Amino acid sequence: MERCGWCLCNEKMMKYHDEEWGVPLFDDRKQFEFLTLEVMQCGLNWNMMIQKREIFRQCFEDFDYEKIAGYGEADQERILSTEGMIRSPRKIAAVIQNAKSFLRIREEYGTFSQYIWKFSKGKTLLYAGHQKGILPAKNALSDQVSQDLKKRGFRYLGSVTVYSHLQACGIINDHLETCFRYADLINHYPTARKRNPRTKAE
Repeated sequence: MERCGWCLCNEKMMKYHDEEWGVPLFDDRKQFEFLTLEVMQCGLNWNMMIQKREIFRQCFEDFDYEKIAGYGEADQERILSTEGMIRSPRKIAAVIQNAKSFLRIREEYGTFSQYIWKFSKGKTLLYAGHQKGILPAKNALSDQVSQDLKKRGFRYLGSVTVYSHLQACGIINDHLETCFRYADLINHYPTARKRNPRTKAE
């Protein structure tokens, strides 16, 4: 069975790739979990995030954004003192701030998923060349989403980080054409093909 090469380093990474990465996501708690992993990943590597995922789950109460939005100094200290946790006060503060902004989006749109999927008109985007492994670090779509999130108060979600989130939650299908997940996702979810991935969000 062929897979994208980045996931072959260990079983947890392969499981994440096979079952989650690139699958269209419409559950808000899962959206917040993925966003939190992206925040914690800044400056580090994705394998570390997958290995520490259960620690994050413990620290952030199963990624319950309503509870996290109410965190205070004692919660931040509790998180920072957890064994195995990434000890970055700025990242912890960003997750808490993002939970507050996440709730405001839910108030406006009903769900965060409705908000973020509007950028692709509810379809998974398949950019020309990506299935061959020609991947940008960001594109016009991630620029647009990142700018909007920042205006809404989100932190640690620059365009490169947002591009990674769009891949993870299935808004962009960046599986290799040879990967077994590539065709499966196209066959089961509405997909729009796009040109000029570096310059056009459309």
